[in-house]
Amino acid sequence: GEDGKVDRRLVSKRVLRDKPKVITTESGLRYEILTEGEGDSPGPSSRVKVDYSGTLADGTVFDSSRERGQPAVFTLNQVIKGWTEGLQLMKPGALYRFVIPSDLAYGDSGAGNVIPAGATLTFEVELISIEKP
Repeated sequence: GEDGKVDRRLVSKRVLRDKPKVITTESGLRYEILTEGEGDSPGPSSRVKVDYSGTLADGTVFDSSRERGQPAVFTLNQVIKGWTEGLQLMKPGALYRFVIPSDLAYGDSGAGNVIPAGATLTFEVELISIEKP
């Protein structure tokens, strides 16, 4: 009786530990689930509210809604491809780390003086909510 319960719990723990932490999608987007959310995921034209910070490969933070103290609200099809794809994997309350290759971000043109050409970007993104249309 009791023994069976203990064993099952050990097994489920082990399974979690062995799961690869970083998942790569077909497009080349890499993500790691830091916190699971719950509810429905947004669609490609959903408006979402997120808190995020973005870093370059050398660790430089180039953009952070957390530092501004104000979450960002935007429609998913109006942002870089890596965000459009990545946020559709999330549910409200989730926190993911995305590693976004340049072809899903700002490509060979970079962005302003901040993001160099061909830069791979890392974002930690919390999906706060999906906004009502």
